[in-house]
Amino acid sequence: MRTYAKISQVAHCVPEKIVTNDDLAQILDTSDEWIRSRTGIGQRHIAGEETTSLLASRVAEELLKKAGLEATDIDFIIVATITPDSSMPSTAARVQARIGASKAFAYDLVAACSGFVFALSTAEKLIASGVYRRGLIIGAETLSRVIDWTDRSTAVLFGDGAGGVLLEASETPTFLAEILRTDGSRGASLTAGIDQKATPFSGQCLQQPYIQMEGRSIFEFATRDVTATMAELLAQQNLAADDVNYFLLHQANSRILDKMAKKLGVDTSKFPANMGKYGNTSAASLPILLSECVEEGLIALDGSQTILMAGFGGGLTWGALLLQL
Repeated sequence: MRTYAKISQVAHCVPEKIVTNDDLAQILDTSDEWIRSRTGIGQRHIAGEETTSLLASRVAEELLKKAGLEATDIDFIIVATITPDSSMPSTAARVQARIGASKAFAYDLVAACSGFVFALSTAEKLIASGVYRRGLIIGAETLSRVIDWTDRSTAVLFGDGAGGVLLEASETPTFLAEILRTDGSRGASLTAGIDQKATPFSGQCLQQPYIQMEGRSIFEFATRDVTATMAELLAQQNLAADDVNYFLLHQANSRILDKMAKKLGVDTSKFPANMGKYGNTSAASLPILLSECVEEGLIALDGSQTILMAGFGGGLTWGALLLQL
């Protein structure tokens, strides 16, 4: 019998500290009205003592608790992040150790704001192979550590947090179709974490740790390329946009979601949004959104709804998954 994968549990975790737009107005030339009108963001959660691996571990623990599983029941852990605690050990390895998932292999996946979509796609293939039965797929970020807090164009946009899912083997297909894409030729329009130190054999030293973004280019990329990919995915499955119950999109900017909905010809009510509370949390934004949609009863995880999930960001990367949740 063929093996499929299904999302059986969802969870999310954010740092305790909340930084409002008014708080940012105390250190930047900005205002609540300026930020809200351009982005839809009203506040964001910012890490204090929390690390990326700690937030991810809390999500993992909550997923296990909800499922009534032991950590040793998990076969693999994938953490999507661009803000790991360290290059090695990976964030996923730190999570594995913290929760005691001694039988799981673990690794990080780096695809910026598309990271959770890429990780979920990868995990689905692992389970569909029939070799593995259960995996934790987590998106986690502490973007506050890679933000230039003097730069109004980026400091107002990002926040910290983590979200994830428990993926389990199933006899029923829930992953219907996907398109994953990368265009490295446009990668310079969104960068972070450049750290090329000089060596005894090279005098070159290039360091730019903070997020740098060409806002207009990213807006056009998202509304043009990502929307076209979603339409392509629907056309492949002979579906209309109205056949989709909800579009779960990376939470970057409310204007982006509004324009995507207009281009697809659907009401914005089909585009749940929470960037007003969290800002852009990169790889964490989609799993946080999914978790909240389940908590609020919008999505039941009973296989009755058609969901289109899409992420887009640095790389440039983007991807869309069509799911029956």
